[in-house]
Amino acid sequence: MNINLAGKVAVVTGASKGIGAGIALELARQGANVVVNYLSDKEGAENVLAALWDEGGIGSVACADVSSYREAEGLMAHAVDTYGKLDILVNNAGVSKTGLFIDMTEKDFDELMGVNLKGIYNCCHSALKYMLPQKSGAIVNISSIWGEAGASCEVIYSAAKGGVNSFTKALSKELAPNGIRVNAVSPGVIETRMNSFLSEDEREVLECEIPMGYFGKCSQVANVVAFLCTDSASYVTGQVIKVDGGFI
Repeated sequence: MNINLAGKVAVVTGASKGIGAGIALELARQGANVVVNYLSDKEGAENVLAALWDEGGIGSVACADVSSYREAEGLMAHAVDTYGKLDILVNNAGVSKTGLFIDMTEKDFDELMGVNLKGIYNCCHSALKYMLPQKSGAIVNISSIWGEAGASCEVIYSAAKGGVNSFTKALSKELAPNGIRVNAVSPGVIETRMNSFLSEDEREVLECEIPMGYFGKCSQVANVVAFLCTDSASYVTGQVIKVDGGFI
């Protein structure tokens, strides 16, 4: 199996912490030059970059709000200006808000859709300006099991992630003749700050519902993403791969 990304250039959005940070580090370990994107957590992004450098990796940080087409376009241009090309795009940036649907506002809807779905459109559309001429590329969108199953009190988030799944499948068919693969990874309950609000009792209940009996690790998601970016996955496209310990 060829898990080797030497010489590849990757952009990972929302990579200052959690799953995104794990993905950035794993891609760098496999030899890719990695652009670590962040929006507000500059310190977190710089810590990820420092960890990447400590392991002998190559990378840089770039601030951009992926919900803005102009900033997403600038992020892809930064990668090409810095490293000469763009081979891999991992759309990880996301936001979540829990609460009853009746209490959600139009502003909540716009924010959740703007980052979780429109952000993927913005980044893919901008990245393809570089991938299409070279007739190669790998795009991995980070979805969620709730995009398939739906989650009470996360209706808008679930809808956005469902959109990510459909977007992934449709775009993969359109781009396959151009040598560009598009897949999604759908994490279950992962040990990140996003789940830090859970009480001990809530954690125990969730763990009991997961057949493997524990929250996943960011590295376990990152390993699947890295595989999808390599030549070992050269015949894999249009897939939404669950990494959820058997939850769904």
